[in-house]
Amino acid sequence: GGVVHLMAEANPDLRYRKLWLFIGYALIALVVYLSLTSRPVHIDTGLPYQDKLLHVLAYFALTSWFLQIYHIRHHRFGWVIFFIGLGLLLEYLQGFDPKRYSEAGDMFANALGVVAAVVFSGTTWFRFILVNFERRVSR
Repeated sequence: GGVVHLMAEANPDLRYRKLWLFIGYALIALVVYLSLTSRPVHIDTGLPYQDKLLHVLAYFALTSWFLQIYHIRHHRFGWVIFFIGLGLLLEYLQGFDPKRYSEAGDMFANALGVVAAVVFSGTTWFRFILVNFERRVSR
């Protein structure tokens, strides 16, 4: 299967790869739940456009997490496409809940978070955060 194959191709430098993947899949499940629940969580930061900022941060975190684990180019590309699609799909599905609504601005914010993660993951220090964390912990 696709996911099993991707797991086998994850960054071999990660000793705790299964843990990192479990956390990553749990984060995806959390975002799916928060996106589709009829009782959305409201966080008041007092910042303008806070809703859009939270969308950017959520998809930045998700994408960054998986780009830490997968370093093979076509796998990274697959995750990027997956998260862009997930952001579009979940936002679209919100329109079917009478207590929620679908918003193009949220779709854009989700995609912007994914793109920001791709940009940051191009830097060596950002790309190897989990690898460096494991090295420090195992000393």
